[in-house]
Amino acid sequence: MSICTPFNCNGHTLQLSKTHSIKRVFTSHLISKFQVTTVPYAIPLPSVYLSEPIKFSGKRFNLVTASATPTVETPKISFRTKNPKDINVLVVGSTGYIGKFVVKELVKRGFNVIAIAREKSGIRGKNSKEETLGLLSGANACFSDVTNLESLDKSIENLGISIDVVVSCLASRSGGVKDSWLIDYEATKNSLVAGRKFGASHFVLLSAICVQKPLLEFQRAKLKFESELIEEANNDENFTYSIVRPTAFFKSLAGQVELVKDGKPYVMFGDGKLCSCKPISEPDLASFIADCVLSEELINKILPIGGPGDALTPLEQGEMLFRLVGKEPKFLKVPIQIMDFAIGVLDFLVKVFPSLEDAAEFGKIGRYYAAESMLVWDPETGEYDAESTPSYGKDTLEEFFKRVLEEGMTGQELGEQMIF
Repeated sequence: MSICTPFNCNGHTLQLSKTHSIKRVFTSHLISKFQVTTVPYAIPLPSVYLSEPIKFSGKRFNLVTASATPTVETPKISFRTKNPKDINVLVVGSTGYIGKFVVKELVKRGFNVIAIAREKSGIRGKNSKEETLGLLSGANACFSDVTNLESLDKSIENLGISIDVVVSCLASRSGGVKDSWLIDYEATKNSLVAGRKFGASHFVLLSAICVQKPLLEFQRAKLKFESELIEEANNDENFTYSIVRPTAFFKSLAGQVELVKDGKPYVMFGDGKLCSCKPISEPDLASFIADCVLSEELINKILPIGGPGDALTPLEQGEMLFRLVGKEPKFLKVPIQIMDFAIGVLDFLVKVFPSLEDAAEFGKIGRYYAAESMLVWDPETGEYDAESTPSYGKDTLEEFFKRVLEEGMTGQELGEQMIF
């Protein structure tokens, strides 16, 4: 049963989650002695965009509605000609790590935001309904289940308004096999189906930069939805999309701040130069996603994006931390082969104990982010290209580290692991 909380919405009364942060790369006992915090990544882009969207093959994506309720036709006049206050933006994943920032930014820009949320939101449902309403201040909170198309469809129908834009910030919290397909593909697809039924003519998708080299289940799930979203636009000239692929989030790189502050070594794989990123702050990423709502320059494109400044390796991140705390750099270099061995063991065990499927997948996620850069991948050279990775925003990682050293990580909980 879906419940929508009453809010006044432009005269209408509404009856109302792949990078570098995986502390449990395989299983806690396999690498805890190294105190390793691998961090996932994500990437959005500002001034440079891919001129041609990535093309995918596959069947035509047919939208199926969950009930016999008449479809709300897309308005003849583009929503982009309206004032922001008259543009209805549906946000799914609104209480997730990035979703919270996106809702806040959209509200600040004056859009009429309808935020879909669970009554008990947050990590393991820790937030009550009242706390969720406070978290979504300024938006019209609508309680529903994005994994259930019928529930989502009914919730939007109860609003009694059309939808102009859908913004999806949905992402699997764990990266597990079943969870990835349930959230990164099925739930995200539900938001497209429901949004289209009620008039949405634009879809903004928060994806991940790491899908460029898909070796993991959540990457395959994200790419499947991306391909269907692109095909939907190819078959309807009145429908557009913006696919945002960000690099690492600041918070995902802060796992070793306290260790360094306490005088312990900074842990990295190999020589610390295996994976680079152009980290972007959560507010800057939310701002870019909000840009995608109205900017015609950002439609029908795959948009990789990073933060300001040069790409940083783990070694450079560690050196920055030691400099900020005023200590001599100390590094613990872990051979990446140890991860390969552990993954091999887990893959073997999965054949005997299928319940270990997710543990094996977590190991692969850890291995991926320990070795792969979160930058634009150049298929011609077979290398990551920092220069081709767009920069956006003004917040720097160094400023973030300074703040964490002074204020701690309160309110910066990562959840189980963060996938970019």
